[in-house]
Amino acid sequence: MHDDASPFFIAPHRFDAPDDDVGPVLDRRHELALDPGERVLHRHRLHAEGYLLDPTEGWRCWGLPDPVAVTVTDRRVAYVGAGSQMSVVGVAGDARHRRGVRMPGLVSGQIRWQWPSRLEVLPADPGGTARLLVVCDALRTIRQPALALAGPVAEIVELAERVRRAVAEFRLLHPDLVDLSPPERDVLALRVRPAPPARAGRITLPGSLPVEFHSRDDYYRPHRPDRAWPGPAADAASGHR
Repeated sequence: MHDDASPFFIAPHRFDAPDDDVGPVLDRRHELALDPGERVLHRHRLHAEGYLLDPTEGWRCWGLPDPVAVTVTDRRVAYVGAGSQMSVVGVAGDARHRRGVRMPGLVSGQIRWQWPSRLEVLPADPGGTARLLVVCDALRTIRQPALALAGPVAEIVELAERVRRAVAEFRLLHPDLVDLSPPERDVLALRVRPAPPARAGRITLPGSLPVEFHSRDDYYRPHRPDRAWPGPAADAASGHR
């Protein structure tokens, strides 16, 4: 893996352009290198986790033990963590994703705004930590890879609102990247507007492009009950916006 390779379920999946599948480009200070014309909307320091969801359940597939630097721009969300040991929940014997794999140097990842199909704000746990799931659809499978960003409730609610508006505005301004029907444009126009903060619930994002796994094994990785995580299916049982 690259020194700045993304953890499993963010890369090696095609969450980004075909010529950019190894994670975001970083500058000498290990911060996100912006594309020409790209604007930073906010920066956070949050925990990052990867999930794989299906219609009835979901489970955590990896988690970074230390907070990462999260940058939200008008084109993507990216994160960078330094010198972490990734905690992976996977299938025994998978040499690429074994528990305790040490990433040399940096761990980074990104999701550009053409990909997310919905956002899910999960209720806070007893410790006061909430989670925002940035969920993407995938080709030829009902399973959905998702990036979870976890932190204080107020910050996660603010992040969800910022991502919602950024995704909607990006898709409305880039019809060359996403093919929107008139009803989808109407929904995105609503998503751009300010709305009451949602401390839990689901936000649909019409016009998303489906991601594609690089390996068939990543679609059909067997589910091991002893490593299952109860997931957001029950936690996020609330209405759509």
